Amino acid sequence: MRFFLILLCVFLTSCAKEPLYQSRGYIFGTLVDIKIYGETDSRANILSDKIMQDFQSLHNRLHAWKPISANKLSEIGELNAAFARGNKPISISPDLAYMLADITKLSVKSNGLFDPAISQLIGVWGFQRDDFSPVNIDAEKIKSLVKANPRMTDIVLKGNTAYSNNPSVKIDLGGYAKGYALDIAAAYLREQHVKGALINVGGNIIAIGNHGDKPWRVGIQNPRDPTAIATLDLPDGWAIGTSGDYQRYFMLEGKRYSHIIDPRSGYPTQHTQAVTVLVPPQATGQIQAGVLSDVVSKPIFIESPERKSQAAQAFNIENYMVIDDKSNIFVSKNMGTKLNWLSPNVKFSTMQ
Repeated sequence: MRFFLILLCVFLTSCAKEPLYQSRGYIFGTLVDIKIYGETDSRANILSDKIMQDFQSLHNRLHAWKPISANKLSEIGELNAAFARGNKPISISPDLAYMLADITKLSVKSNGLFDPAISQLIGVWGFQRDDFSPVNIDAEKIKSLVKANPRMTDIVLKGNTAYSNNPSVKIDLGGYAKGYALDIAAAYLREQHVKGALINVGGNIIAIGNHGDKPWRVGIQNPRDPTAIATLDLPDGWAIGTSGDYQRYFMLEGKRYSHIIDPRSGYPTQHTQAVTVLVPPQATGQIQAGVLSDVVSKPIFIESPERKSQAAQAFNIENYMVIDDKSNIFVSKNMGTKLNWLSPNVKFSTMQ
């Protein structure tokens, strides 16, 4: 489950006096917060409105379980319906073809721990709805879906067409779309020569430039307490993202079940509370920092405690923090140099 990294005004100098424009909305089922520094309010308003419109359009197109209207499925809904009917190709938009190709590469690199093709499992656990009340755990259905083994590699892309060799494949891009949106917004603001901005989509954050003469500073929230446990500076082009178990979850018989599902078992991962990753800018032509900040925290979260470092290394991630189910904190060596703990009593271990 994703938890928010919160930008706290107290961490910024003279928030009320500086030319800082802020816009908020609710898209992708989460809070979107845009801060633009150094522009007039009128220009910042135009820029943020364009970003919000782009985000809403992307949300409508990529929604896994809500139609656009009573008579029209989302683009992902149409694709999933085609997959269920068999292996007849369906036309898709060029950018969706691009996304699916990238997602498949990322899924393979994660050894299948990140796999948006398990949308049916997400639905069985009740996480494709607006409230997260407990469900009756259907062990046989879960076992059947795991045996069907839906994978991104079952999808065949030919130009701007797609089909699936496995009718159990159903896509949910909830673990990718927010990061993709960040990269689109960051590219747009750079094209518009914006010198300073911070975009937060449900806890995935990317920085453009600085906050005046200082870097942007963000706080990392404790997954069991609505307070920040640490802050860090986010340099130009860097992105940060967290997967956690405390927003999209339900409790049943004293156990917490979150929406971060291990495709190998079909069950939510329960040995981890949260994983935060910090991603530097990526080379042109590579998968960008926003997407990586959204995606990579998930395989690290799902992987067993003794293999989390290997899951990070598979993506060349050097900065990450893990909080396990007993609230023990583990940080990579590089991440440890960047965190400013807000309590002198914080205890953590360094991961090798």
